[in-house]
Amino acid sequence: MKFNHIKLIRSLQLAYSAERAASFAYIGHARSLKDADEIEKIQEIERDEWSHRAEVLKIMNHYEIPVSTFFEIKYWLIGKFIGFSCLFLGRFMPFFFAGKLESGNVCEYFVMIHYFHSLGISDQDSVLFDMGVKEKEHEIYFMQKVQHEKWLPWFEKIFCWGVHKSGNDIHLESLYSIENAEKYCQDFKKKKKVN
Repeated sequence: MKFNHIKLIRSLQLAYSAERAASFAYIGHARSLKDADEIEKIQEIERDEWSHRAEVLKIMNHYEIPVSTFFEIKYWLIGKFIGFSCLFLGRFMPFFFAGKLESGNVCEYFVMIHYFHSLGISDQDSVLFDMGVKEKEHEIYFMQKVQHEKWLPWFEKIFCWGVHKSGNDIHLESLYSIENAEKYCQDFKKKKKVN
């Protein structure tokens, strides 16, 4: 089944390629760490990203959406660069920027639900919901790793993510049901329309 929703097609293509970039970044991040528990957790998050990439590809294949060669090359380079950079950035910055990245990724999946609903399609709600929630769990983990760092208030002001700012409106302790998932990320969806 094909459809002609340019923003949704682009979002899926971007997510597919960006999940690999994130996986590469986490490989480098894990290599930069010394604590065994942190290494194990980052490797678990890396596996989640590979799993998300596979799920996004299933959706793309179902709707006959091609993989973007441009995004694949671009995000391969970005992921490798970030992964390599983690070896030199110290401890705080890889955790901080991973948290900021995951924070934004949450709404990417919920906005895809909005887009699918605009086409009258709800078959993908469950998998997209689960991936969005998993990205939120990642964000919370990274926040816990940096919340007491002295640099955080400065980085929060500059990069708009931290203890008081998030890139999404999801709260795991009061999570809406899948049926009400479209209530999430309304502001993010409006911003996407402008850009």
